[in-house]
Order: sequence, then C-alpha cells, then structure tokens
Amino acid sequence: MAQTTINDISVDSSLVDPEKDLLGHANFAKYLADSICKMAFPEGFVIAVYGSWNSGKSTLLNFVVHYLQQKPDEDQPIIVPFNPWLLSGHQNITRRFFEQLQNVLSQQSSVPKGLKERLADFAAIISDIPLPYAQTGKALAALLDEKDKEAAELKEEVEDTLVQQQRRIVVTIDDIDRLAAEDIKQLFRIFKAMRNFTNVVYLLVFDKQVVMKTIADTKEISGEAYLEKIIQVSFELPIPDKISLRRLLFEKLDNIFAETPKQQINQNRWGEIYFQGIDHFINNIRDITHFINTLTVTYPAVKHEVNPVDFIAIESLRVFSPNIYSIIHQNSHIFVGQVNPSIDELNSLMNTWIAQLPVEDKQPVKNLLMQLFPKLKSIFDNTYPHKRQEVEWREQLRVCSLEIFPIYFRLSLSAVELSNSQIKAILGLVGDLDNFRNHLIELAKQKLPNGTTQARAFIEQLENYTEEEIPVNYIPSVVETLFDVSEQLLSQDDEAKGILDFGNEVIISRCISQLLCQIDEISRFELLKKIIIQGKALPIINHEIATLKEQQSQYSTDKSNYEEEWLVNAQHLKELEELTTKIIVKSDTSYK
Repeated sequence: MAQTTINDISVDSSLVDPEKDLLGHANFAKYLADSICKMAFPEGFVIAVYGSWNSGKSTLLNFVVHYLQQKPDEDQPIIVPFNPWLLSGHQNITRRFFEQLQNVLSQQSSVPKGLKERLADFAAIISDIPLPYAQTGKALAALLDEKDKEAAELKEEVEDTLVQQQRRIVVTIDDIDRLAAEDIKQLFRIFKAMRNFTNVVYLLVFDKQVVMKTIADTKEISGEAYLEKIIQVSFELPIPDKISLRRLLFEKLDNIFAETPKQQINQNRWGEIYFQGIDHFINNIRDITHFINTLTVTYPAVKHEVNPVDFIAIESLRVFSPNIYSIIHQNSHIFVGQVNPSIDELNSLMNTWIAQLPVEDKQPVKNLLMQLFPKLKSIFDNTYPHKRQEVEWREQLRVCSLEIFPIYFRLSLSAVELSNSQIKAILGLVGDLDNFRNHLIELAKQKLPNGTTQARAFIEQLENYTEEEIPVNYIPSVVETLFDVSEQLLSQDDEAKGILDFGNEVIISRCISQLLCQIDEISRFELLKKIIIQGKALPIINHEIATLKEQQSQYSTDKSNYEEEWLVNAQHLKELEELTTKIIVKSDTSYK
C-alpha cells in the first residue's frame, strides 16, 4: 500500500468529486446547480452560501461546479472561478476580476461580438474610481462625475451586449472571509456595478460572521445591513449529522493506520473506547481536522511501538482535553505500575481533575481513563491486576504498561532505547544461533550517546520479552548463547556507574533466570551443569550460583513450602557449586 502523506489525509483539502462525498453536501450542491440553471434570466443575481471555517464550503462550491459542468451543452453555463484572497493587498481586485472574466470569455466561441472589449473598457474605468469613503475635494468630485458618466455609458453597452448572450455566466468566489474590510468592499462594489448585467449569477461562499465583523470593524455600517444590500438569496451550509461525521473520521483514520496490521486493532475494544469517549468530541469538521492533523504528525514516529487503539484515545485527550492529557503525562505512578494510591486518595485526585472539565465532558473523559488504565478500575473495585496482565499489556503495547507508557508521550523513541520491532527482529534470529550470537557481539560494539553500548540497552529490555517472544524449545540454546558471549557483552562502558546501578553481569543473570523458569527443574540443572563444564563466563556463573544460594537461604526454615519455587533443588545446587569451584581452581591453575 502506498505511504500516506499529510496532504493525502488532511481534512483541510476540499473535495472535487461528489462521489467521494461523506457529509451530504452533494445533494445540496446538485439542487443549487439545478436552481442556477433554471432561474429566469436574472440581472446580476448574487447567491451566498454561509458556513463556518472548515465546514466544507470549498467542497460544496466544487460540487456545484461539477454539476454545472455535467449539464447538456445548451444548458451548461460559462463558469468563471475567482479567488480574491490570492490577490488581497497586492493587486487591484476589480481589475483582476475583469481580467479573469475576459480570459474565460475569450475561450468561448458563443460570446457576443464586442463583449470582451466593452468589459475591458468598463473595468479600466471603474477600477480607477476610488471607494466612496475616500472621496475628497472638488477636483476629485469633478473627475468622478466625468468618469461616472463614462462608466454609465459603457455599462449600458455591456448590458445591451449581454442580452445577446445565450449561455448563463456563473462567477464562483471563495475565501471572501479571508479578505480585509477594504478588499471585501472592493469586491462587493463589483457586484453593485454589475447588478443589472443580464444572465450573470454570482455564487459566493464564506463565513458570514467573520465577514460581518470585518465590515463592522470599519464603523461605517453594520455587517448585516451591508450584506443585505448585496446578496439576494442566501443559504446556510447544511450541518453534517453525527453518522456522516463518523464516516468521514473513520475514512481519515483508515488512511493514517493503513500500514498497521489489522490484528493489532481489537474491534470490540475500539468500539467501547470510541462510543464511550471519543465520539462525544466529534461534532463538526473542525474537530475532525484538528484530530486527524494531530495524529498525522504524532503516529508515524511511534506506529510500531504503541497500541493503535490506545494511541488514538490518548491523542483524543491531547486534542480535546489537554489538561487531562498533561495530568496523565506528569502522574504516571497513578495510572501505571505497582504503586497504588488509596481509594480515598484516588477519588480525591479524580474528582479534582474531572472538576476542571466542562460538565458535558466529564463522563466521556472518565470513561476513557477507565478504559485506558485498568489500574484505576482495579483500585475502585478493590482488585489488583495479576502480574500476567502486565506482561499481556506490554505485548499488546498498551499505554497501561509501565514500560510502554512513556512512548505515548513523545514524538520519537529515545536514542538509547531499541524499538519493539528491533527487539523482535533480534529475537527472531534465535533459530540461527550463529547469527544470533554475532548480532549480540555487534551490539556490544555500538556506543550510545549516554556512553553505554547498544548491548546493554538490548539486555535491559530483553527482560520484558523472555516469557513470550522466545519459544520454549529454543530457551536452552539462547541461555547457552548468553553465557557464551557474555564476556564480549561485559563491556567496561556498561559497568555500574553508582552504588545503586547495575552492570551487565547482573542484568544478564536476571534474563537467564527468567528464561530458566520456563523449563523444568531437571532441564535447568543439566543445562547449567553443561555451561559450567564449558568454563566460559565465570563472572556470570558465579553470580548465578550466588543468586541460587540466596534464593534457598531465604526459606531455610521452611524449605518444604518453597522448594517448588527454587530454580534448582538443594542437592542440584550443591553439585553445581562444587563443579563451579573445580572449574575456577582449574582456570586459576592454567594461568600459573
């Protein structure tokens, strides 16, 4: 599948083809196009469609143009597109309007003779006449009188010529609400000047409130009154219903998550999270635009490191409830991990956080928190997640996993940390032990910005993968390989930097113990015995024996109740310890 780009998925991009309409604008556009074509011959008729920012005004205009172009030749109007915002503040809008009108008409064979020339002359005159509020002085007044007379004569000639025009002229104008007040008045002055031009229809789309405020700020006339003098018919852009908004949102989400494996998206859980929380915040196209544009930026950097459903939910809080998002980010101990606040403390915190929200947002936000962070629910229910659940959450890349949580709150992975996909790729080599061994040695040669090696990063993260990612039948070989290459992994750069820090020796030993737990006691004993006899990695062997001895000494008063939890039984430990001593003595002797 092709890679998705921001331009592909941005909701700001207006549509052109009504077949792709998801918001019901196409039907309205078709009705409007039919009306424009069937109207009795109007004189300078101005139609406006009002809609707020990002409500789909430009899309509607494109759809109207599409349907006008589908009309039979005898009914199809001449369409003159004009965008004054591209000229605002830099060029004479009036002159450029008539230039655009001339350019379009010059491509038409059916235009009456002399129309283009008369329009050019008319444009030259009216574009030089200042706006009414700028008129001062008798000399200027005399000049205006003379020009007004000339303009009136030319206007009459243009009107007479237009009567011969069989095809309707439809001028479409977008982005008026982006113009300054002077530019808006200059544009509307064109409509006044051409009010009686037969068979010309102006179709305008803009945000009525913005234009009225811009005009009113000049303190000359109210915006409402000004528009009433210009516009004959107006419509409000139909507001999309909730179902249409969902369809649009889901289509845009599909684009962003197109390369995400379907099995990573639990449909039942997605349905609960969406309808109990996110759906509340999707009320218009602006909401979709803001949400989608945020995901467009944030998801690609972490798409293989997070659960897509959780990430959408967390980002919805970033966009629609930023205070709660910040609280989650800054209080991870409340939401993940083993440290549990009391029910009273949690209730107090939750009530304080939720109290900051608008009344209508409180329940949806609370629903999202409960869905995303089982720890909250378990505290309220007086239950506690099993350790096994934490493993599952990490495997599923859930935000409630202590290890995965930080990834949701940054745009890229740490320079120190290996990605989830990188770890799995390395573990995928266990079927080829030589390749696996060489890869580990190569990691030990790669230095990180913090001064340690990539091998240490791998070993530290390996603890979270020992239970699920390594098939049981490969565990003996993997353990043997870790012992085999441990001397290359025990880099001075990775040694403990403080009294509470761990070196690779401790971390490797922890990983080995976790792997050994997954095979039976006899197999553990035989494997350790084989490794000790090989005489490699004595520091790791010593640490492993010390760990086994400490494990058994903790329960020396009641061995019968805890012996099943030991990695090896007492007799086997004694044999391993004696064998280790012999190997160490032999090793020391060989160096003398």
